[in-house]
Amino acid sequence: MEEICIEDGFTLLKTYNRDETAKEVFKGAKKNCLQIHFCIQNSVKLFFNQGNYGINITNQNSLLLYNPQQELPIHIELEANAKLITLLITIEKFHTFFSNEAGLIHFLDEENINKKYYKDKELGTNETIVLNQIFNFGLHASLEKLYIKGKIFELISLYFHQNDEKGIQTCPFLEDGDNVEKIQKAKNILIDKMVEPPSLNELANASNLSLQNLKDGFKQVYGETVFAYLLNYKMEFARKLLASKKYNVAEISFEIGYSTPSHFIAAFKKKYGTTPKKYMLAL
Repeated sequence: MEEICIEDGFTLLKTYNRDETAKEVFKGAKKNCLQIHFCIQNSVKLFFNQGNYGINITNQNSLLLYNPQQELPIHIELEANAKLITLLITIEKFHTFFSNEAGLIHFLDEENINKKYYKDKELGTNETIVLNQIFNFGLHASLEKLYIKGKIFELISLYFHQNDEKGIQTCPFLEDGDNVEKIQKAKNILIDKMVEPPSLNELANASNLSLQNLKDGFKQVYGETVFAYLLNYKMEFARKLLASKKYNVAEISFEIGYSTPSHFIAAFKKKYGTTPKKYMLAL
């Protein structure tokens, strides 16, 4: 679980179970906090009452919780390879987002100030795109907080936007959920074969997409080109292997598909501003 403070009273949690077995995660949460959980890969289960009751959140679904009468500590079980984004927002901070439009959101009404609130919601395509962009940040590390802050407010706007024409899309490429699933499939293939990645044409064929739709769609969903995404994924994967201190630089370079350690060292230094060895020694 990675915790990012967006502002005072406003926190983002990015949780990813990279293992092949289910894992549990625990985190305290204050009772004046609104929780919004977004599942963007596989499924998760949220437990309450010391684990005696649970709610499943499946892929591409969300759950909003608010209970001013008691604390709701976060107790989550993630399936293998599950991804979850959680927003923790104090109700005071949340009101500042919608001071002029509070009437659009039912639980912001004065009469509900001390009432529990629960809402599960299927995510639209635009919300899914933004969530994946948040999870797969691909810009320079110095821009991460600014980028994520912008995307979080975009996500909140989309999540609470009321539109009777459900499913309307702003991107002509993403006409339906099938296209998003094909792009996600392409991403999974890319990761599975990162040591010997397929060409763009091979990836397009394997994902049942045209070459142009693969390139356009991947940029739209993940915010970067196919191979820029792959490079960033490799560097992040390498960084975590270095942090484990179980592997040397040469072993890691071959693990992520570099033919020589020198090429890996150059790419890592360009990304993080230091060499892999210096990074490992600094931990």
